[in-house]
Amino acid sequence: MPLKVNEIFYSIQGESSYAGFPCVFVRLAGCNLRCSWCDTGYAREEGAPMDIWTVIERVKSYGCRLVEITGGEPLLQEETTELIRRLLDEELQVLLETNGSMDVSAVDRRCVKVVDVKCPSSGESGRNDFRNLERLTKKDEIKFVVGDRADYEYACEVLPLIRERCPGSTVLFSPLSGRMEPRRLAGWVLEDRLFVRLQLQIHRVLWPEKSRGV
Repeated sequence: MPLKVNEIFYSIQGESSYAGFPCVFVRLAGCNLRCSWCDTGYAREEGAPMDIWTVIERVKSYGCRLVEITGGEPLLQEETTELIRRLLDEELQVLLETNGSMDVSAVDRRCVKVVDVKCPSSGESGRNDFRNLERLTKKDEIKFVVGDRADYEYACEVLPLIRERCPGSTVLFSPLSGRMEPRRLAGWVLEDRLFVRLQLQIHRVLWPEKSRGV
C-alpha cells in the first residue's frame, strides 16, 4: 500500500541533537492525538498517496544524507517502518519523530528515534506509552515540550524513570512557543541542576512567518 504523505521538503533541522544540520523532512499524514498546542494540525488529514520508492527518489533528489520522518504520527501507517528500513539501506541517516503513544519496537534500530513524552498542558499526557523507554537505545532521544511550571514538574518526575529504563539517552526540554519563555525554562533547569538539553526551535527563529515547510 502507498504511504499518505503530507509534504516533503528540505530545510534546517530545528530540534534534537541534530539541530542546525540541513535535513530532508518527510511529513506523513494522520495523527491519533489532539495536542492542545499542535503546530502541524494540517497534517492530520491532508495528504496524497505515494509509493515508497517515489518517496525515496524525492528524498535523494535533495542530495542530503540526513532525513527525518515526522507527522502527524508516522507510526500510524504500517508502511512507515519499511520506508525507514529502505532509506537506511540507501546509506542515509534517518531520524523518526514520534508522539510517544505508539510502540516503537518495530522500527529499525539503526534509526534515531526522537520520542515525545506528552506533558499535562498538551491534554494527552494520559496517552504516553512508557514501555517505549525500554525499547530505546542510547542513541535515541526523549523530548518534553514544556508549557508551564506543571509541565516542568511532570517532566522532572519522569526523569528518574528514563534514567532507569533508558540510561544514557539524550533528554530534550523544549519551551512551548508563545507560552514558555526560554529563559525561564533555562533558569529552572539550572536551579535544579538537571542534565538535560534545552532546545529551541531553530526553524521558528529563521522563518517565523512560515507555518509549514519548515
